[in-house]
Amino acid sequence: MTLISKIDEKHIDKEEIKKQAEMLKDGKTVIFPTETVYGLGANGLDEEAVSKIYKAKGRPSDNPLILHIYDKKQIIDLVEEISDKAEIVMDNFWPGPITIIFKKKDIVPLRTSGGLDTVAIRMPSNPIARELLKEVKLPIAAPSANISGRPSPTRGKHVYKEMNNRVDGIILGGDCIFGLESTVLDLTNDIPVILRPGSITKEDLENVIGEVRIDPALEKKEDNIKAIAPGMKYKHYSPNADVFIVSGQHNNVITKVNELVSNNSKEGLRSVVMCLDENKDKYNSDTISLGKNLQEVAANLFNALITADEEKYDIVYTEEFSNCGLGQAIMNRLIKSAGYKIIKV
Repeated sequence: MTLISKIDEKHIDKEEIKKQAEMLKDGKTVIFPTETVYGLGANGLDEEAVSKIYKAKGRPSDNPLILHIYDKKQIIDLVEEISDKAEIVMDNFWPGPITIIFKKKDIVPLRTSGGLDTVAIRMPSNPIARELLKEVKLPIAAPSANISGRPSPTRGKHVYKEMNNRVDGIILGGDCIFGLESTVLDLTNDIPVILRPGSITKEDLENVIGEVRIDPALEKKEDNIKAIAPGMKYKHYSPNADVFIVSGQHNNVITKVNELVSNNSKEGLRSVVMCLDENKDKYNSDTISLGKNLQEVAANLFNALITADEEKYDIVYTEEFSNCGLGQAIMNRLIKSAGYKIIKV
């Protein structure tokens, strides 16, 4: 049976935090909210505990996990070297939605690092996550709290529905602010490389550390042979429905989507369109509004994909967004969700 703790981040119940922290210390699994998505946590230095994460998620064991810490001082025991650029990134963006790749020390098990000599570390800003990490005093490995390949959960109700009785504990702490997983930045080479785009953008990073590159693998359809960050291998973020991105001049997109929806209806297929709030009345279809701007789209995206499943739609069409700044992170998740199915008009 899963221990459920409902905690208000503005009035944190420390006794409930202690209960969940003790389970983590005992090698058990606990789901907790972060500012990005809900995480499925276990002691990242305990191979047996980490194995329970893979089992709960049905996750391939060569996909690396992120270690979550409370205090920057904790990384001294975990990594071989902390570069000047790493210090600058930590000073500017921790706690917050960015993960840094370091060369790891042997204390970090290969099961945690996906068999690599690197380790991914971040310091979340969510108050509940911080209280839990402060109490447990361990680096907690925590991928997104969903069945592997499914949309990442940003709402407590979705975590409960999908993961209750698959883990030892769940902290329900409200909705996640950012809605997309953290930016992953590789700092093991001279020039920093973004391995997974997120709310902290290339431009944000270049403002403080100079040149930053985007990993070329993000533009490729093929799975990476050796992923060095979460989300770089395998199909991700996918609902049961077929997802298609419709790309092109906006009026053409609307015309094409309405044509496809009509054809689907004749075949007995239910369609829904994910779009900006301002466009929802332009489609001859059910719609799921993603919000009014990119920040709202990011926060609502995974919730919209899960809603499409709950409503049992067969096909999801989504508008395309700018591939710059935060839009790059949004499109990264949409392309993975669609399995690279893009209709160009």
